[in-house]
Amino acid sequence: MTAPGTGAAAGPSSGGPSSAEHPWPVRVVSMKIGQWIDRLGEVWVEGQITQLNRRGGGTAFLTLRDPSANVSVQVTCLPAVLDRSDVPLNEGTQVIVRGKFTYWAGRGSLSLRITEIRAVGVGELLARIERLRQLLHAEGLFDPRLKRPLPFLPRTVGLVTARASAAERDVRSIAEGRWPDVRIRAEYATVQGPTAVPQLVTALRALDADPEVDVIIMARGGGSVEDLLPFSDEALCRAVHAARTPIVSAIGHEPDNPLCDFAADVRAATPTDAAKRVVPDVVSELARIAELRSRAAAALRGWVSREAHTLEALRSRPVFAHPMRLVDDRATEIERMLRDARRDVRRTVDRESDGVRHLAARLTTLGPAATMARGYAVVQKITPDGENPVVRSIDDLAPGSQLRVRVPDGAAKAAVMGVERLGGKTDD
Repeated sequence: MTAPGTGAAAGPSSGGPSSAEHPWPVRVVSMKIGQWIDRLGEVWVEGQITQLNRRGGGTAFLTLRDPSANVSVQVTCLPAVLDRSDVPLNEGTQVIVRGKFTYWAGRGSLSLRITEIRAVGVGELLARIERLRQLLHAEGLFDPRLKRPLPFLPRTVGLVTARASAAERDVRSIAEGRWPDVRIRAEYATVQGPTAVPQLVTALRALDADPEVDVIIMARGGGSVEDLLPFSDEALCRAVHAARTPIVSAIGHEPDNPLCDFAADVRAATPTDAAKRVVPDVVSELARIAELRSRAAAALRGWVSREAHTLEALRSRPVFAHPMRLVDDRATEIERMLRDARRDVRRTVDRESDGVRHLAARLTTLGPAATMARGYAVVQKITPDGENPVVRSIDDLAPGSQLRVRVPDGAAKAAVMGVERLGGKTDD
């Protein structure tokens, strides 16, 4: 038989190129598929056991599933292959198998015939979880800036957990004990095994779509690394990151750190701790309210007391205690200043009056009347214009000039008979 794609003129039975005129029979198609699969050779495959059937015959049947992609493959082996495993093989065990794919042409099915099976060790699981953690951290799924705060008093608390689990009892008992009126809506899912991841994602999305749910708790009790493996699944971490509702991760105990703890908004050490973080304690809140009221009343009383003391201090000040004292003091000061001003004015007037009297006395002493009283006379020349100037020199006197001679007790008119200059010379 020729290889596929060779022999252009080959007939249907030879397996040549197919066409509408020369279609391949089913047997030829099955044979070619078997040939291609056989060329794959032996492969190593990793997956999670979801079904394990040890039939009474000489063949055991398993189903391997990829939890991240929800893809499975059928596996067959001899029971001795399972017996040689170092650890018990159960549903949910992560394994690595070596085998060769076989295509059964009779029923058109594909199965993996394995000759070796190994359980994935805890160290390898942790290493893979760490690589996934680094990948998701690089994508920003664990960025602290994206964490949302929890509501103070949620209307409804969503709970994702296993049905009738200890985690559910812890959350309900603690939440209802702290706040009796709390509302809890639970969505149940398998929390370990091959079906855990899709059920957890479905429950988480159902609660996230409910507008009444203000916060979601994802709770599970403690367990081994293998038991907690679904909570480190990439699909679940991305679902937690994509949720619009704040999520509290309460998986296992304090030492357990599945990847959904990093993707959630808040990590709680235990389901009990998650209930305490989400639901406030009504007793402590009432006590806090009473304390705040007491502190507020004390602060108000203190403020009123301080303000009253301030008012009393203001009222005790002289300007408020005796508001007219300032006016009285100023009035007294003004009266004193008026007295001082009057006294100063009188002194100034008296001093100036004395000065005037002294000046008057001096003027009187130096005046013509006093001079004439000592035997002098004032001679004026009578002129037609009536100015009558005072004679100051004999040059002003011409013989025959009319004169007016004034003495202290009157005046007399005279005529110039002649003049005599000092030295004895006479002018006629």
